[in-house]
Amino acid sequence: MSHVEDELTSQPECWTRVAADAAGHGGALPAPRERVAIVGCGTSYFMAQAAAALREGAGQGETDAFAASEFPHGRSYDRVLALTRSGTTTEVLDLLGRLKGRTRTTAVTADPGTPVMSAADDVVVLDYADERSVVQTRFATTALTLLRAHLGLHSDAVVADARTALSQPLPEGLVDCAQFTFLGRGWTVGLANEAGLKMREASLSWTEAYPAMEYRHGPISITTQGTATWMLGRAPEGLADQVRATGGLWVDGGLDPLAELVRAQRLAVAVAAARGLDPDQPRHLTRSVILTP
Repeated sequence: MSHVEDELTSQPECWTRVAADAAGHGGALPAPRERVAIVGCGTSYFMAQAAAALREGAGQGETDAFAASEFPHGRSYDRVLALTRSGTTTEVLDLLGRLKGRTRTTAVTADPGTPVMSAADDVVVLDYADERSVVQTRFATTALTLLRAHLGLHSDAVVADARTALSQPLPEGLVDCAQFTFLGRGWTVGLANEAGLKMREASLSWTEAYPAMEYRHGPISITTQGTATWMLGRAPEGLADQVRATGGLWVDGGLDPLAELVRAQRLAVAVAAARGLDPDQPRHLTRSVILTP
């Protein structure tokens, strides 16, 4: 078993643990009515997109998401929340350094022995969700579960759906598809982006991700026999029938969207195996991007 397979199967336990601990981290996490920006790089950026949409949708306050390298320094925030598994990513550390003494910052990380511990004002360490694989799975979803629980949006049903996602077979014919498109709405747009990234990283697949209502505005033209379109969350009216009419495979995400992401992680590993690839060591990638001057 690859590291990523072992790590992704541990997600229900990680989610249960972080949800139980969420109240204890409340002082480090955004408070109601704070104006907040959530930042990250790669997978963490896509989790930031999901978390920002969830928080603002819950009426907790204006919340934006940015790649750490694209943070708008002309804007004012009460708190900047950084998601960083490694705690060493250059763009995140540079941003926290620039904000020091001006804006309250929080970092959620997996490694307590890294520079982010002193770079941020507050730190939440999820070391039990750390990973050996370059490809992120459980840290990302555990960090998002922490934020969902902090907002009162997590339940035992989410964990039950994750167990279902791990135990049920993938849809027939899905592994053999040549191209994959992931769709989301609201907070699940970030999850769709992350599902696409997992497929690209682990299996070198041709993948795309869109807000679901945008799919009719051009991208559906590439859908045909041998392609798959996967909806994370509730699909817009009529879209499933339109995709099926093209000859493409429609995958209806009936589980909690975060559990659907677990299914997409499994797909990435399965496609990698079918192609003889090592999902733990994607080409040209490292665990953390550290830039030298």
